Amino acid sequence: MIEVTVSDIRVDRASNSPVVLLREKGGTRILPIWIGPAEANAIAMEMQGVRAQRPLTHDLFKQVLMGLGGSLRRVIISAVRENTYFAELQIHREDHVFQVDARPSDSIALALRLHAPIFAAESLFDEAGVQSSDDGPEPSIDPESLKHYLEKLDPQDFGRFSP
Repeated sequence: MIEVTVSDIRVDRASNSPVVLLREKGGTRILPIWIGPAEANAIAMEMQGVRAQRPLTHDLFKQVLMGLGGSLRRVIISAVRENTYFAELQIHREDHVFQVDARPSDSIALALRLHAPIFAAESLFDEAGVQSSDDGPEPSIDPESLKHYLEKLDPQDFGRFSP
């Protein structure tokens, strides 16, 4: 497993779908995952520190989990089959560990809210990852630099994944 950070969210111009970009921690590879607009909004809001007037689903789940004495220890993005990514939440409560099947987009939104680490299987980087070039942006680079970098990428750079 490789620990990743959420680098950014962009819109794929070809499919007009949001793409969350996960960057390997301490590395240069990026794993793009196409997600839905509602989940993209939930991730972007958390990344920007924006709060909705009323709790969103991910905020509600966070409060329920914490209220029941649980903690999200990690998110694992484990596989992709037929262009669908799979993830699981690793939830701890007292001396019990619960593995919960979830969509990566929801898992990422929860991990950001609960400050839990996100991991991706090495095989996902082999199958659908993008090796960023030396002039690629680091996670601390401003969003405009990342946008410029992504605009230079060819769709073939995203491996065999087709949204």
